[in-house]
Amino acid sequence: MAATDRVVLGPLVGSIDQGTSSTRFLVFNAKTAELLSHHQVEIKQKFPKEGWVEQDPKEILQSVYECVEKTCEKLNQLNIDITNIKAVGVSNQRETTVVWDKTTGEPLYDAIVWLDLRTQPTVERLLKIIPGQNKSFLKTKTGLPLSTYFSAVKLRWLLDNVEEIRQAVRDGRAMFGTIDSWLIWSLTGGKNGGVHCTDVTNASRTMLFNIHSLEWDPELCHFFDVPMEILPKVRSSSEIYGLMKSGALTGVPISGCLGDQSAALVGQMCFKDGQAKNTYGTGCFLLCNTGQKPVLSEHGLLTTVAYKLGRDKPVSYALEGSVAIAGAVVRWLRDNLGIVKSSSEVEKLASEVGTSYGCYFVPAFSGLYAPYWEPTARGIICGLTQFTNKNHIAFAALEAVCFQTREILDAMNNDCGIPLSELQVDGGMTNNKILMQLQADILCIPVVKPSMPETTALGAAMAAGAAEGVGVWSLNPEDLTAVTWERFEPQINPEESEYRYARWKKAVMKSMGWEISEPQANGDSSIFSSLPLGFYIVSSMIMLIGAKYISGIDK
Repeated sequence: MAATDRVVLGPLVGSIDQGTSSTRFLVFNAKTAELLSHHQVEIKQKFPKEGWVEQDPKEILQSVYECVEKTCEKLNQLNIDITNIKAVGVSNQRETTVVWDKTTGEPLYDAIVWLDLRTQPTVERLLKIIPGQNKSFLKTKTGLPLSTYFSAVKLRWLLDNVEEIRQAVRDGRAMFGTIDSWLIWSLTGGKNGGVHCTDVTNASRTMLFNIHSLEWDPELCHFFDVPMEILPKVRSSSEIYGLMKSGALTGVPISGCLGDQSAALVGQMCFKDGQAKNTYGTGCFLLCNTGQKPVLSEHGLLTTVAYKLGRDKPVSYALEGSVAIAGAVVRWLRDNLGIVKSSSEVEKLASEVGTSYGCYFVPAFSGLYAPYWEPTARGIICGLTQFTNKNHIAFAALEAVCFQTREILDAMNNDCGIPLSELQVDGGMTNNKILMQLQADILCIPVVKPSMPETTALGAAMAAGAAEGVGVWSLNPEDLTAVTWERFEPQINPEESEYRYARWKKAVMKSMGWEISEPQANGDSSIFSSLPLGFYIVSSMIMLIGAKYISGIDK
């Protein structure tokens, strides 16, 4: 490619897409929204105890550096001038909680991932001080029910259980943030002047943020007993936060920040009231733009900040249905059961049978999120027969993702009053054509997928490129690039869809109430935890050994 061609290419915008399973860096042409290059690194998840999910913040940060450098190398190989990258945006897994030392730049504990369940006792303790133990007590300010899902209870657990963090708070060294805050602080200098900030979309997922005033709320912080001085400054989703301080993009502004699901809403260009999208990633997230007024759900959905694309721009809100386990169920089939060697094999297995043969899979590994918010639920596979094989289980796993989406879509239709006529989709799982066709069949409406599926990264790039002081990406409706779609139409009759959905709902009911709220002391489920029974068993063993010894002497 000649140098003159590089000039024609125009301004470029980079996007850090830090998800639960992987980190990616993607570069887009700001004029055409064309994806030019990207690099991806998988992120390890740690499961130190049942229900615990952690990640290493330093590994996450290193993966960002690696993805940026590798993508820039690929652009150089394509003769694309990386000095044309005018801005960088950040989209991130939401709610995942990090606390670090601002004097050393070191995390004080592993990141507690949004899926983590260790905080259930914390939630139950907080519920006891709420009138009527009402989970929705804080919803008028936060839009959220009290749940293990959100950052405030994770931070409360860290303050209760990690002495290094308590000491750092006392010393004035502690900083709290979701993944966006950790990355922006580190990339803009870290302990040498890094910018400690977050955006309104990520702040709205903490339970410490008032979604009406768009500020940290002193009463909420008092309720969770969180010191406000450790919180990041809340900014809009599109403004210059600071400059990259190292690597190939040194000096480039970081000027866009959106929680991943808000980024996908922007990337799908859902800027009008009533427009919605569903993202299929580790979890599954359906968001519907409700405009400049928050709508409180009566059917188990969350009210969240959709975006605020500039300091002086109005805020937009969304209703959200959150499903904990979507792509994660495929990873579970691969890593835990070993019935596939790669995620793509699941589509092949499912296509070979084309049915679950009456097998239903409820992947409630982290309890059930929307619309149930039931932490006692656990995963079940039911309807098994001697005929059931791994193909049927693979098909049931894909069906489970679709049934969960149907549940949150029904709730959203009830809240909004106007049913969606089609569903816009994005995320890694949308490459699975069996899944997309199943989704259309189960919803009984068309499913439409953009030809460029990287909408989460695109949304962050759009926010970064449109920021004041950057101005290389226009968000005016007439300037937005036309999107081409792949369309999946329902292929089964509604009666069959309703029959399968009713069976799924029956399986969901069976999954509830498995986990007791308070584990036994020290988690000891041994028979020896019963003292009389323990004495009986030990004394019986001694008598048997003694009898055998005596009989041996007699011989």
